[in-house]
Amino acid sequence: MKTVTLINDNWLFTKEGKQEVVSVPHCWNAVDGQNQPNYYRGLCSYEKTLEGLSGTTIIRIEGANSVSSVYAGGKLLATHRGGYSAYSVDITSQVVDGKCDVKIEVDNSDFEDVYPSTADFTFYGGLYRNVTLFTGIDKGYFDVVNYGGSGVKVTPVLKGQKAEITLSSVTYGEGEIVNYAILDKDGAVVVEVSAKPYEEVTVVLDNPNLWDTENPYLYTVKAALTLDGALVDESATRFGVREIIFDSERGCILNGKPVKLKGVSRHQDRENLGNALGYEHIKEDIELIKEVGSNSIRLAHYQQNQIIYDLADEYGILVWAEIPVISRWAEKKLENAKSQLVELISQNYNHPSIFCWGVQNEITIGGGGGASKKCVRGVKALNDLAKSMDATRPTTCAQVMMASRTDPLNYVTDILGFNIYYGWYVQKYTDIDKWLDDFHAENPTLKLCLSEYGAEAVLRYYSSNPAQGDYGEQYQAILHAHYANAIMSRDWMWGGYVWNMFDFGSAIRNEGGVQGKNNKGLVTFDRKVRKDSFYAYKAYWSDEKFVHIGGERYALRAIGKSRVDVFSNCEQVELSVNGVSYGAKEGKLTTYEVDIAEGENVITAVAGDCTHTITVAGVSEEPSSYKCNQAGNLVRNWFAADDATTSEDCLSINDKVGLVLKSEDVQAMLGSKIPMWVAKIASPFKVKTLLKVARISPEMQGIVNNFLQTIKK
Repeated sequence: MKTVTLINDNWLFTKEGKQEVVSVPHCWNAVDGQNQPNYYRGLCSYEKTLEGLSGTTIIRIEGANSVSSVYAGGKLLATHRGGYSAYSVDITSQVVDGKCDVKIEVDNSDFEDVYPSTADFTFYGGLYRNVTLFTGIDKGYFDVVNYGGSGVKVTPVLKGQKAEITLSSVTYGEGEIVNYAILDKDGAVVVEVSAKPYEEVTVVLDNPNLWDTENPYLYTVKAALTLDGALVDESATRFGVREIIFDSERGCILNGKPVKLKGVSRHQDRENLGNALGYEHIKEDIELIKEVGSNSIRLAHYQQNQIIYDLADEYGILVWAEIPVISRWAEKKLENAKSQLVELISQNYNHPSIFCWGVQNEITIGGGGGASKKCVRGVKALNDLAKSMDATRPTTCAQVMMASRTDPLNYVTDILGFNIYYGWYVQKYTDIDKWLDDFHAENPTLKLCLSEYGAEAVLRYYSSNPAQGDYGEQYQAILHAHYANAIMSRDWMWGGYVWNMFDFGSAIRNEGGVQGKNNKGLVTFDRKVRKDSFYAYKAYWSDEKFVHIGGERYALRAIGKSRVDVFSNCEQVELSVNGVSYGAKEGKLTTYEVDIAEGENVITAVAGDCTHTITVAGVSEEPSSYKCNQAGNLVRNWFAADDATTSEDCLSINDKVGLVLKSEDVQAMLGSKIPMWVAKIASPFKVKTLLKVARISPEMQGIVNNFLQTIKK
């Protein structure tokens, strides 16, 4: 019988000729990938001698970004192209006297045939998940090498008061019969059946316990591979019985009941760790997601650790799983995209928490928002592949906000998301209401969610007059409260996904005075601080009664009038300052204008049995550090202009490139991205002429014009 062992310790790590002994999970960009745009991207290696081996021996790599090769006994046995899925390699041929020297080379360079290449997150390098050893296999086994799956496939289909459970297996080597036993959550056998390897067999459960977000009931399938009646190998996998459908008017329907998907998105990294997370880190993320009241996660933009899918199964969280086909369509990467999709589905098919397969995210952003014919054909091919592998789950995609309401990619997948950043990159946050209603009116049969939306919040910027582009915590919370209400109040929308649950690494960024990070999280990168926006969602989503005063970190306030926001899911809240009541108001987001006196001010909010008190100091002048004054911030001016006005005193796309490039704001934003010879050739042409030649969509042209209108000539 096989033994399964983690082999995470004592790997000899080599980077640019320097060696050290490390344990995996390990990430070599844990620091520079979060503060330097030129973080290290290249080839490193991990080496280890394995001992005590017998029989068939397999090594399983859960995650190595992005192209990795496995050598055993000095021989190259396999190369894996893709940094987010698991894969397994049979190294038996290189085992000598129970020993084998293993080297895993990992390269996080940009490969022209591997997704992703361009995206708003750091492409961390490393052997950053567990490495597992299977050894002692003397006959056959459930094939963990086949696309990295478990070897056992479970397909539950609910039909009235019964559930049909179809079971099948992929095995390797010797083995003639697979005995299946389905166990309930207490371990009692519910039904047993036998079949041959690769053969599908269906059993029926009467009145099954259903998996849902309130009661995530899990069954277990135990599979035993036998030869001549003797046990050869065994496997166990959990599954849940549930039915989820999407309707263009009723939204998401889970087990016959409408449920709004109150979603957050998650990147898998953490401050000073990169992608090298342990179980305790992932569990903390899940618990924070549950605390805010969320019932769904978009695991963006790639396959994540098996731990998070397992925990989502246990906690009752619906998962949007996707592959990293992102930002720019590349025909050379299509086969790799298919490979990553096959691995994603093969490795995660049995998880009841996964409700859809995502096949692209903002894939047309590199082309200004419009989809080319090649792109549409490619995305259709991915969609068809997903449907051929799994007929029980819908496919989905996330469209970039510049894509038109009739873009051909809107009609490829079963359900649809749009990434809309009204109130941050474009227009005002209140404009989301009209966009949603107009989209639904024009596409009444499409099943829509908001797959991304949000604003940055850096925890050092504060104001009594929060405004778009100020990078302040208060504005972020106000924007999110509006979006939460917009999504919850439209029954036809099946949900929305906050961008992002946590701040995350993006080495290319330098915004809000912060290098190398995207600060759109509801929680800080280190998971230590829940921003005010966290409580905005808790007010709309959570049943746990609470009250929270916003601006707790806005500790030094100018004497006089000051804005105070209160978040609560209680019916009413009452605010007082220094014992003076400012009255009771309805819950969710409640805004007060209060008087701040010189010195200490005690602010208290009461809602039902809940109380929250903060203390701020009244000062003659607030610290200058409360304002974001970083020159050249993309969002500092981005779309601040009113779309309805055109000022001749400001730049526009009707101006020549040469004039636009003279602007200090434009220079600060672009830096050295435009070579001098290109600028010289382009200078005589109008901006709009070049945008048209580049086939930039009308929507994106409007965005560029809005930005230029914020800059005086």
